[in-house]
Amino acid sequence: MAKKPLRIALAHEYLTRRGGAERVLHRIAGLYPETPIYTLLKNDKIAKEDFKGHTVYGSFLEKFPGFLRRRVKYLSPFCPTAAESIDLSKYDVVISSSNSFIKGVVTKPQTLHITYCHAPTNFAWDVFHDYVHDQKKGPLMSFGIKFLAHYIRQWDRQAADRVDYYIANSKLTQKRIKKFYRKDSQVIYPPVDTKRFKPQKKHDNYFLIVSQLTPYKRIDIAIQAFNRLNLPLVIVGDGADRKRLEKMAGDNVTFTGFLPDEEVVKYYENCRGFIFAGSDDFGIAPVEAMAAGKPVLALREGGALETIIEGETGEFFDSPIVELLADGVRRLIENEANYDAKKISKHASQFSQERFDKEFQKFVGSKIQQDLQ
Repeated sequence: MAKKPLRIALAHEYLTRRGGAERVLHRIAGLYPETPIYTLLKNDKIAKEDFKGHTVYGSFLEKFPGFLRRRVKYLSPFCPTAAESIDLSKYDVVISSSNSFIKGVVTKPQTLHITYCHAPTNFAWDVFHDYVHDQKKGPLMSFGIKFLAHYIRQWDRQAADRVDYYIANSKLTQKRIKKFYRKDSQVIYPPVDTKRFKPQKKHDNYFLIVSQLTPYKRIDIAIQAFNRLNLPLVIVGDGADRKRLEKMAGDNVTFTGFLPDEEVVKYYENCRGFIFAGSDDFGIAPVEAMAAGKPVLALREGGALETIIEGETGEFFDSPIVELLADGVRRLIENEANYDAKKISKHASQFSQERFDKEFQKFVGSKIQQDLQ
C-alpha cells in the first residue's frame, strides 16, 4: 500500500513587503509547489504576484484597522497570540521562515517543525537597547517599550522550544540561536540570484546603496560621509526613514525609491562600488553587488564578515562613524585597479540559488526520513 503524501505548510511573519526574508520564502515556496502559506499579515498584491499557486492565509491581525496594519511594530503585543492562533493541526511538516514570532506556531506533537531563522528576535535580545534608543520617545513610552520587550523575551524563549530543528542563515545567527535559545542549528546561506548579474569592470562614477530606509541600516552615516567627500551616491529603496535622510542629503545624493528588479540590476552593474553601512545577520545586497563584479565597503560586523574578502572583494570600516566610512571609501578608490570583476563575481556565486536548493532540500529530507518515516 502506497504511503500517503506528507502534508506540508509554510509559515512566515509578514507578507507586506519585498525584503530579503521574503525572497528566501519565495525560493522555499518554489521547492514545495502548491503548499499553503500562513502569515500574520499579508499584502494581497504581493501574495498573489509572488506566490502564485500557493494559497496564503492571514491571521486575525488582518481585522485590525488599516493604520495599525501599516505600522507593524505597534502590533507586537498581539503577535504572540496571533501566531499561536494559526491552526496547523492537519499538517505533517511545518517549515517556518522566521525572524520573530512565527516560529511560535503551535503544532501537534507528531508534526515536524523546521525553522529557517533569519535572526532570533533581535529587537528583544541583542539589539534591544539600540532599538529603544532609535524610537526616540519620552520616558513613559520608553518604559512601556522595555516592559513589552520583557514580556516578548519570556514568550520568545518558550516559543523557541516548539521548533524541532533550526536552520541559521549565517554563522552569526547560529551563535545567536545558541546563546538566546540554547539550540543547535545548521547554517544554510540564503539564496542569491547571482546568475542575473554580468560582472562589469567598467562603471559610472556613482556609488550605490540598495536597502530599506530604516535607522538600523545606518544610511545616515553613509550620506554624511559622501556629503564630505562630495562624491555621487545613489540610494535605491524606500522606508520610514526616507524623509529624514533626504533632509540631510546634499545634491550629490540621489534617491530612486523602490525599483523593479531589472532596473536595480543595471544600477548594480554600472556602479563604482557598493556601500553597506549597517550590520545585518547575512546581507543579500552586498552579495548581489559582488555578483555584478563590484567591490563592497562594509561595516566590520555581522554577516558581511562571512561574505566579503578584505582587499579582494571589498574593504571594511571598523565602526559606524562618518570619518571611518569616508576613509573606507578612499581606500576603496585607491585599491580600485586591483579588484578583478570576474573573481569578485565568482566568489559571490557560492551563495547561489542552486546551492541553497540543494542544501535546504537535503536538510529537510533528512529530518523527514529521521522523524516521520
